[in-house]
Amino acid sequence: MRGWNRSAQPFRIIGNIYFVGTNELAIYLVTTPAGHFLIDSGLEDTPPLIRANVERLGFRISDIKILLSSHAHADHVAGLAKVKAMTGARVLASSADATVMRAGGGGPLALDMTWPPVVVDEELVDGKAVTLGGTTLVAHLTPGHTPGATTWTTTVEEDGRRLAVVFFSSATLFEEMPLVGNAEYPAIVADFQRSYAFWKAVPCDVPLGPHVGFFGFADKQARLERGEKPNPFIDPDGWKRTIAEQEANFRRRLATP
Repeated sequence: MRGWNRSAQPFRIIGNIYFVGTNELAIYLVTTPAGHFLIDSGLEDTPPLIRANVERLGFRISDIKILLSSHAHADHVAGLAKVKAMTGARVLASSADATVMRAGGGGPLALDMTWPPVVVDEELVDGKAVTLGGTTLVAHLTPGHTPGATTWTTTVEEDGRRLAVVFFSSATLFEEMPLVGNAEYPAIVADFQRSYAFWKAVPCDVPLGPHVGFFGFADKQARLERGEKPNPFIDPDGWKRTIAEQEANFRRRLATP
C-alpha cells in the first residue's frame, strides 16, 4: 500500500465536491460555508498530503468539521486520528466501523491491518442525514466488503441541473474472503444481497468510489481538464454497469464451492 501514498493533483470534481487524495486513494472534500466534510483519510502517512491538497485548492484544513469514511480498512481510515488532531473535527461512523476504528483494527475482514485508534464521536444508523452549511450527506449502511461499510449520498447543482451523487463504499471480493461458511462473518452473503438491492435502486448521476480505479476516474479527470462538456463525472450508465458487473461476480463466487 505504500505505493498508494504519492502526491496527486487536487481538483474540483463537480458542484462543491473536490478530490484531495493520492495517486490511488480517492479522498473527497465537500465544502460548505459553515465548514467542510472529508470522506476518508487514507493511510497513516496520508494526512500531510491531504493538508497540502486542501490548501492548494484555497481552503483551510482547520475548516474541516466532519470526518466520514467509506469503510474501516487501513487505506481509508488509518489517517483519521491525525486528521482529527489537525482539525478538531468530529468523526462519524457506523457502529460496526466505529468498533474497529476505536480499536485501531481487527474485526471481520480487517486483513491484519492496524492503525492508530481514533475517537468516534457519533455512531450512525442507516438513513442518518448529516447536514453542514446547507449540504446534507446521507449514510446508507451497505455492508459486505466490511460489516460497517457505508455508502454516502448527496446532491449537487451543475449547469442548472440537480444531480444525485453516490460515494460508493466498495463491493470488492478478496480471494481470502469466503462467502459460504465464513465463520468470521456469517452474515456476509445476506449483507451483500441487501447492499446490492440498495445500490441497484438508489438514484445516481455521479458515481464516486474510494479508489481512483473506480468508475474510470482517471479518464474522467483528463476529460474534465480538457474542458469536456457535460461534466464527464456525470455517468449514470457507468454506475449501473459497475454494479451489475460486481453483482455478477458476487453471484459467481457464491455459486462456486
